Amino acid sequence: MNLFAYAFMQNAFMASTFIAITTGIVGVFVVARNMSFLAHTLSEVGFAGAAFAVFAGLRPLDGMLLFTAISSISVGRMSVQASRREASISAVSSLFIGLGILFLSLSSANASYATTILFGSIIGISRSDVWQLVVLAAGVLFTLYFGYRRLAFDSFDSVGSTAQGLKSKYISIYFLLILAVSVSIGAQIVGSLLVFILLTLPPNVAKYLGRTLPQMIVISVITALIGVWSGLYLGFLTNWPVTFFIAAIEFIFYFLALWYHHQTN
Repeated sequence: MNLFAYAFMQNAFMASTFIAITTGIVGVFVVARNMSFLAHTLSEVGFAGAAFAVFAGLRPLDGMLLFTAISSISVGRMSVQASRREASISAVSSLFIGLGILFLSLSSANASYATTILFGSIIGISRSDVWQLVVLAAGVLFTLYFGYRRLAFDSFDSVGSTAQGLKSKYISIYFLLILAVSVSIGAQIVGSLLVFILLTLPPNVAKYLGRTLPQMIVISVITALIGVWSGLYLGFLTNWPVTFFIAAIEFIFYFLALWYHHQTN
């Protein structure tokens, strides 16, 4: 059976490849900067943004980009202090989930559309959507290429980077915007509710298996690619949700990496 004989599978594999590469790389810095909580919060923000786009007659991705980009910096600044991080996350998540439900209600969107926003619908992605995702992913990777050294230094040695005169505040803003775009495009595969899967599990696998930053990035990207490719293939064969397979595969990778780490340490 030739999967690529179908246009929708061609679109799905092209989009998922770029998304996996982007989230795999960005996720390494998410874990290094202890911002997994923020990736989860931005997923709720993205849900509200997508719902607003439906209400306003825009593409869901455009709404997600708008909401996550605007809120990422403010949410990130609110959550800097660990003492107030939990309260900030709860407050922001509650607000945006409520807004998302409100916008969907006002737009009279049916339940299936709401499910698509929450859990993704990579099979139904169009070629124009694919090119939009490719452009966004390429933009993220392009900026990471030029900001890689500073971001890596600040992420893994914040004290040393401050001592060297790097502006951590501006680096944080730069990374928050990159994270916002990554959350928005990653949600096109697994939905706004589960986008943190691709931003946290592959890089955590890499954290246990990699010894250097380049090794961690390669492992994270490969893990993400295997997860989305296998998920698409199994979803095509079984007609089960692609998101389920991606989540299960990434969890298995994480469990095996954790087991290996305990066995060797």
